[in-house]
Amino acid sequence: KTGDKGHLDRDGFLSIVDRYSRFAKLGGEMVSLGAVEQTLRHVLAEPELELVAINLPDPKKGERVVVLIAGEIDANAVQKQVLAAGINPLMIPSEIYLTDAVPKLGSGKTDYAAARKLVLELSAA
Repeated sequence: KTGDKGHLDRDGFLSIVDRYSRFAKLGGEMVSLGAVEQTLRHVLAEPELELVAINLPDPKKGERVVVLIAGEIDANAVQKQVLAAGINPLMIPSEIYLTDAVPKLGSGKTDYAAARKLVLELSAA
């Protein structure tokens, strides 16, 4: 009932992996931001890539998905690789921003509010 998404391992430990509330509504379609993140990691063949998908308002579609990626990576090359992969167009971020590190909470989990704020700052620059 917390809105967290997780799984139990063989030993009975619960691992929280995402939140059910992390969705974007793109032109009437609900898109899981966690699925966008997983798809990008799969397409880029980097399962440990530090990134976060954020939904932002869009005047035409209602919302749009942008991604914040940590590290030394070419955003244009990422966009081309994602387009060439032939994935569902709803999973393709409209923009990719680079940062030194994805914001984290004291617990080590992604700080989505700080990530959104950083994306807004980067998009305004």
